[in-house]
Amino acid sequence: MIKITFPDGALREYDNGTTPYQIALSISEGLARNVLAAKVYQEVVALDFPLNADTTLQLLTWNDTEGKAVYWHSSAHLLAAAVEQLYPGAKFGIGPDIENGFYYDIDFMDYPISSDDFPKIEEKMLEIACKRQKFERKEISKNDARTLFVKKNNEYKVELIENLEEGTITLYQLGSFIDLCRGPHLFDTANIKALKLLNTAGAYWRGDQNRKQLTRIYGISFPKKNELDEYLLMLEEAKKRDHRKLGKELELFTFSQAVGAGLPIWLPKGTELRERLEQFLKKVQKKYGYQQIICPHIGNVDLYKTSGHYEKYGADSFRPITTPQEGEAFFLKPMNCPHHCEVYAMKPHSYRELPLRYAEFGTVYRYEQSGELHGLTRVRGFTQDDAHIFCTPDQLKEEFIKVIDIILYIFKVLKFDNYTAQISLHDPEDNTKYIGTKENWNKAERAIIEAAQEKGLQPITEIGEAAFYGPKLDFMVKDAIGRKWQLGTVQVDYNLPERFELEYIDANQQKQRPVMIHRAPFGSMERFVAVLLEHTAGNFPLWLTPCQAIILPISEKYLDYTYEIKNKLEEQNIRTLVDERNEKTGKKIRDAEMMKIPFMIIVGEKEEMESTISVRQHKVGDLGSMNPDGFVNMIHEKIIDELA
Repeated sequence: MIKITFPDGALREYDNGTTPYQIALSISEGLARNVLAAKVYQEVVALDFPLNADTTLQLLTWNDTEGKAVYWHSSAHLLAAAVEQLYPGAKFGIGPDIENGFYYDIDFMDYPISSDDFPKIEEKMLEIACKRQKFERKEISKNDARTLFVKKNNEYKVELIENLEEGTITLYQLGSFIDLCRGPHLFDTANIKALKLLNTAGAYWRGDQNRKQLTRIYGISFPKKNELDEYLLMLEEAKKRDHRKLGKELELFTFSQAVGAGLPIWLPKGTELRERLEQFLKKVQKKYGYQQIICPHIGNVDLYKTSGHYEKYGADSFRPITTPQEGEAFFLKPMNCPHHCEVYAMKPHSYRELPLRYAEFGTVYRYEQSGELHGLTRVRGFTQDDAHIFCTPDQLKEEFIKVIDIILYIFKVLKFDNYTAQISLHDPEDNTKYIGTKENWNKAERAIIEAAQEKGLQPITEIGEAAFYGPKLDFMVKDAIGRKWQLGTVQVDYNLPERFELEYIDANQQKQRPVMIHRAPFGSMERFVAVLLEHTAGNFPLWLTPCQAIILPISEKYLDYTYEIKNKLEEQNIRTLVDERNEKTGKKIRDAEMMKIPFMIIVGEKEEMESTISVRQHKVGDLGSMNPDGFVNMIHEKIIDELA
């Protein structure tokens, strides 16, 4: 007999060799129908995996992230099986699950392929799924695997096999389709009941622009049709909220090929919005004792060798900038933290000075592949709301909690109400990915866990997702239409102070190493604005929006009164525009609604005679007549409420 421990702590005994599916069936038939895979310790396995020792077991369903991953990975194989039947001779690259759905990179050879072909591929996928075909796992030697895919004339799989070790190679077969795959997969195709192919894209083999470009087909699948319908409705709403579309319509930012791909240009309205976000955070940071600094946009290559960034991220940086002086080279700054370490190292420090909190809206540069660039969410130059706190070990938890407080306040003001916290720890099985001692890692991870517990965050824990220099706490936010974004990060670091030999003198006049906290509540200004734009659909909070009110005179006869009102509002710090166009008032109102301006002020003969204004609110309608001072008070009260 073997002992199985479940997530709730319950302990049961089963025969040696029992599978997760048999265990699910022993609990209830309903669970057996819905279970997709299982998690044994930290490893996700298929339902027919035999359990031969005492272990922990989590039965994964559609409600679990790992369950969805197995479901969508299996759906990618289903896509490939359908393509193989419809397009004989097509060659397959890789087909993983992704955050929402799956894709497969396929070399269609001479077959023309477009979204017009999706319906027949979907029909074939559902036809295969209805047959309840099994996903059969087979272990194979490296030589046999190579021979198999050479016969299939698939150079992509052969190349992948060359990088695998003997004894680790497995195949999965679905009907006549055979794929090189680690798995795991669903037991069979019965649970795949609703699916949709979404779009195609070009994808260079292994991300190398010098290799052949394959066709990447993206798809999504669900156990129930109504879930697919809801997802497709969400996609339609997402198109309306696309920050690239709204950014252009609202004249916030642009891109220019002449300037360079992935390098955003902030237009006047976007610059104002961004500056207000910066001032908002600076005000909060000042309350918490941060000092603003400004560092150069470049740094000597040796700086990043000392920090470890050169070794870990050198390939993703822009090429070094050389100078006439032999052996001298600089990087466009890929990270702010090494510069901040140098600020700390400028002079000796006593424990009485700590914590020191240095904050900078620092622009950094990283070479992202052109195919991975996406609006403001994936760019080559971006500004981080970066700060680094240098403190004693005894101060670490208190400082960490204060950073959490800042992040939660930002979420409250901007109405990011639906969020989860994720603690990312190191992978104990692979220490090659990290720098620093085991002792320091244990101390850092313990501090994060305790701080999250004290704040009642109920975080999820991810093994192996830590930064190379330390563990971190990330905040995953769901936006207004249910999409998940990573916003806000806090990281504990015992290692950079060691590498830069940072010190402070303790109460016993002994030299000690400070602990370093990295934190960025927004993450980057570019990505944060993109997420905020899509979350609000461009309807920004009143305190943040580029234009708070627009005055619409019903004819040019009332322009003098219009500008009298405008000046009065601007004296009270209300951002105001005037629409002087020779257009009907109805069109001016419609255009202002399209520009998502919160308040429209209509002025004509009646308003001028009575020294009043007629006010309309975006998406609400007519608020009636009021005096300008009453309007000013209303705006100020609304802003106070938003920032409370």
